[in-house]
Amino acid sequence: MRTFVKFCGLTEAAAVAEVPEGGAAGFVVEVSGSPRSLSLERATELVDAVPPGREAWAVVVAPTAGFVRRLFDEVGVDRVQVHGAIPDGLDYLETHHLVPSLPIGPVPPDGPLPAVPPVETFPRLHLDAPGGGPLPGGRGVRADWDAAARLIDAHPGRKFLLGGGLTPENVAEALGSVRPWGVDVSSGIESAPGVKETARMRGFLRAVQAFEEGGGA
Repeated sequence: MRTFVKFCGLTEAAAVAEVPEGGAAGFVVEVSGSPRSLSLERATELVDAVPPGREAWAVVVAPTAGFVRRLFDEVGVDRVQVHGAIPDGLDYLETHHLVPSLPIGPVPPDGPLPAVPPVETFPRLHLDAPGGGPLPGGRGVRADWDAAARLIDAHPGRKFLLGGGLTPENVAEALGSVRPWGVDVSSGIESAPGVKETARMRGFLRAVQAFEEGGGA
C-alpha cells in the first residue's frame, strides 16, 4: 500500500502481527484512564514483537523529556506521538522523531487553522479530533475532515497522519476527501475498548487497498 497505516492502541501480540508492512504499531504508554494503556515493561514486550518492516510508535500525553528518552532507549520505539505539550530539553534527533498531535476542528469554512511547526523540526504530524480530556484519541470521534483537507492543501508534501473516528466503512471516503499521507485507527477496529478485532483490522486494510486500486491514490 502507498498509504501509511498505523494501528493504534495495540495491547496483544496477535494484533501487532496484523500491522501491514510499511505501517506502524501504536502503543499507548502509561496514560492513566485509557483502556489501551500499557506499562513500560509491557510496551517493551510488544515492541519486540513488531515484525520487520514496521515502525513501533509510543503514544503519550504531555511527557517529560526523561520519559521520552526512556521510550526511545529502553522500550525501543521508533517514534513518539505526543498529545499536549512537547517537552523541552530534547536533542535534535529525539525531537525529529516526535510526532505532535494537532487537534483539528470543528472549524468554520473561513476559520483559522492550527499552526503547523516547520518540517525541519517535525517531519510528521498527527491530526485528531479535539477534546477528550487527558486521553489520546481512541474515542471514535471524527476530526473535521474539511479543515484537515484545507490544512493539508496549505502544506503540500507534509506527512500528515489523519486519525479520529476512522473505520473500515469510512476510511476510503476519508482518503478521497482529505488526501492525507497516512491514516491512524484505534477504536474503529475494536470489538470493545482496547480489544482489537482481526476481521476489522483486515477490513480496514482492504478498504485502503481498494481505494488505491481504484485510482484514488
